[in-house]
Amino acid sequence: MTTIKATCPTCGDVDLKPRDIHVVVAPAAGWATYSFTCPDCEDEVTKSADDEVVTLLRGAGVTVERVHVPAEALEMHFGPPIGADDIIDFGLTLSATDVLVEVLSAESAGR
Repeated sequence: MTTIKATCPTCGDVDLKPRDIHVVVAPAAGWATYSFTCPDCEDEVTKSADDEVVTLLRGAGVTVERVHVPAEALEMHFGPPIGADDIIDFGLTLSATDVLVEVLSAESAGR
């Protein structure tokens, strides 16, 4: 069986089997990682992997998991994150909008 040498930040070089390594590739997001549990200290180690590393690990028998990242997660977002005050303001706006409140009240009464 193939032995793969990896580096644990605590223990240094360690020998692993293909089944000990987990590779995750997200092509749409443009990233890949590999992870393993260090056989010496038992820490979980995760590192980024370029195409060459993924190819080498796949060639050594490591199973590669491909994940789909939704396009919405890759969109650029600008401005500050939504906070509690924003949620309160939104609720107050909804309660002040009679038409929307009527429609939502009618829908909830119909349940």
